Order: sequence, then structure tokens, then C-alpha cells
Amino acid sequence: MLASGCLKLEDQSAKDEKAIMDYIEKEGLVMEKDPSGLYYRIDDEGSGSNPTIYNTVTVNYKGYLLNGSVFDETAGSPVSFPLANLIPGWQIGIPLIKKGGSILLIVPSELGYGTRNTGSIPANSVLVFEIQLVNIK
Repeated sequence: MLASGCLKLEDQSAKDEKAIMDYIEKEGLVMEKDPSGLYYRIDDEGSGSNPTIYNTVTVNYKGYLLNGSVFDETAGSPVSFPLANLIPGWQIGIPLIKKGGSILLIVPSELGYGTRNTGSIPANSVLVFEIQLVNIK
């Protein structure tokens, strides 16, 4: 039983990787890949120190699916979250920048919401986030 679950995860990871590579090519993006599978592009490193999992981060962000469908955005009104409470893709990606920095993340489903439907986000969705790190506490 466990083996079939692993195969399904491997199958989903392969689907995500193909979808991400197709998206990167279609959009003409130049991205880095973290060992976790997270793709990122640092647009502005920011200054000061990097946040850790123990910090609360204040961000402006826009989240959308690979088809361009926006599922959430702050629309210029920053919001604060404990980094530890966020999806793994954010926990890995946000500490790559400092206060004032901005980053583009392409999050495979395994580092997003996985097999869960969440609001308007279907299960097994690759997520794209444009994030500006406004503050760290």
C-alpha cells in the first residue's frame, strides 16, 4: 500500500516538473531550482538580514495558477504571517531574500497544498507567487 502512495507522489512530481518547465519556457523565465524542487527568481535581494522560520513576515504578494488564474493577492495592502505557518514553498523561498526584497516562486504541488483542494486552488496545483518582503519581526 505504501509503495503505491510513493508511486503516486513520484507521478505527481513528474507531472509538476513537466508543467513547470513548460511554463518557464512559455513565459521566457530564467529561474533557479532549489534542491527541494522549488523554482525561484530573486528580483531584488533587499537589505539587512534574512528571515528565519521563527519570524513573522509582512508581505505584498500575488498568487496564481500556471494558467494565469489569480487565486489571491494583497493588492498593495501588506499582510503579516508567522513564516512557520505558511506552505513549505514559502518557508523555503522567503528566507532567500531580505527586507525590501522581491522574489518570484514557482511552487510544485508537494510544497504547496498537495492533494488538498484549498478555496479556488484545485488539488495537486503548481502555484506561482510574486512576493515582496515588506518587513520581518
